[in-house]
Amino acid sequence: MDWLDALILGIVQGLAEYLPISSSGHIEICREILGLDLPGEDALQLNVVLHVATVLSTLVVLWREFVPLCTSFFTFRNDANSRYVWKIILSCIPVGIVGVLFKDQVEQFFGVNEDGGNNLLLIGICLCVTATLLAFAYFSNRRASGGLVSRRGRAPMLKGDTGAMVGRNITWYDAFIIGCSQAIAVLPGLSRSGTTIATGIIIGDRREQVAQFSFFMVIIPILGEALLDFRKMIEAPAGEAALGWLPLLAGFLAAFIVGCIACKWMLEIVKKGKLIWFSLYCVIVGVICICW
Repeated sequence: MDWLDALILGIVQGLAEYLPISSSGHIEICREILGLDLPGEDALQLNVVLHVATVLSTLVVLWREFVPLCTSFFTFRNDANSRYVWKIILSCIPVGIVGVLFKDQVEQFFGVNEDGGNNLLLIGICLCVTATLLAFAYFSNRRASGGLVSRRGRAPMLKGDTGAMVGRNITWYDAFIIGCSQAIAVLPGLSRSGTTIATGIIIGDRREQVAQFSFFMVIIPILGEALLDFRKMIEAPAGEAALGWLPLLAGFLAAFIVGCIACKWMLEIVKKGKLIWFSLYCVIVGVICICW
């Protein structure tokens, strides 16, 4: 894989990480189109680098919201911000368990499989599942808009939090359920952002809070995985990454720049409740993958 291929994959990752269309699924689709036969370990390494780039773009876009959360948490304040961080940590437990116990099994779903083929059938099915979740969230939210759900507690005032919105603040139970959905969404084709946002909306949480919670909750598992992968890269012969540093750098920069744009866009999309269009897109792409 050369730097141009990595650049294209970085652009796709930057867009698809925030839009509810599955970044991992679209990365696999692009690999098939570009003819990139990457083994599972190399493919997963590239995925980690691209995800780190989008995590950093999250911090850039939501910096004003991120700093107060860190300040409260690391100064041991007992306020809404620190409790919000603990909810994020709680939501990361399910995906952490999956990462520790089923890492090898998950790796097989990325890149070229053991038979030398691709995983487009699985990706297509998972995209259709993503579409179903988004559609269900869209219509359940429309029904809920007939009457405002009473607010319980007080969550930190995050971007887009305007007060009189449909839904409740994210509870401890909600955080764990959303975390479970993130653990399931490790499969390529199941959109992480789409699955977690849809889950939050379906169980009755406010759209703006769910979107930002979804973007924040991925930071810990992605950075944790990145540290482990970085150690493997350092221990590799001559300190070289398996894919080479130039492609990884090109993909990283592309994912970061495009991710900053897509993150802002997605926050506006969720606030306006326009997820149904992504449901239709996922159905179309999913059927194409199944029939490929």
